[in-house]
Amino acid sequence: MSILKSLVTISVLGIFLTPRYSESAISCSVVLNDLQPCVSYLTSGSGKPPQTCCDGVRRLDAATTTSADKKAACQCIKSVANSVTVKPELAKALASNCNASMPVDASSTVDCNTVG
Repeated sequence: MSILKSLVTISVLGIFLTPRYSESAISCSVVLNDLQPCVSYLTSGSGKPPQTCCDGVRRLDAATTTSADKKAACQCIKSVANSVTVKPELAKALASNCNASMPVDASSTVDCNTVG
């Protein structure tokens, strides 16, 4: 009986002492790769984005499932948007123009602290 009690105790302790893995965030290179086809549209385009851009938006949406992913994607998008001049109206409407969703607007003014 004491062996069974010891096994139960070890099992219970194992559950509580198992390390919790933190959420791994999406890398900026993945975000950039997905949104690269959108750059010319966001800087000088009009109307609907090209299909390759919308495919990237959908891939990014599928890849950003956790709060950490969304915040990391936001920081990446914001840093890139600060280095190029995008048309704000196209950035804000990118996801809806692709009939998709995205964790954030492709804008330099987005508040990444509210994302997630």
